[in-house]
Amino acid sequence: MAFNKTTSAGYQANHMARLFAQGLHRRIQPLGLAPAQFMTLLELWEEDGLTQKQLIERLNVEQATMANTLRRMERDGLIVRRPHPDDGRAHQAWLTSTAHALREAATAAAQAQNTFALSDLSEEETVTLLALMRRVIRTMRKFETG
Repeated sequence: MAFNKTTSAGYQANHMARLFAQGLHRRIQPLGLAPAQFMTLLELWEEDGLTQKQLIERLNVEQATMANTLRRMERDGLIVRRPHPDDGRAHQAWLTSTAHALREAATAAAQAQNTFALSDLSEEETVTLLALMRRVIRTMRKFETG
């Protein structure tokens, strides 16, 4: 049986994710942000002072990817890194006033991208799609931790 990308959940999810990321990038670029920085900021806006390891676990990214993102964020004045008080090997990422000031505009840009992307769906379809996506993500995470 030949592979059919139109019936492949993985292919379709990846394609959709790329389109979301491209749209988000266009919307947050004027703020001086890249998508990886935005995703990291979302976590730090919820809980400031996370370590690189905690961010890797929450965002499900590679260690090198997160290290590069944090380095860029520090260079861009979005975070400062300080040694963890209980773990001499770890550093915590703390938001700067610049990062705090970007929160409203950046989250509004992301919301605008989501609204645009889902604009062809009814409210019920949107709720169903999001619920199904969360379910698939839970299933996939079980495999990773299992």
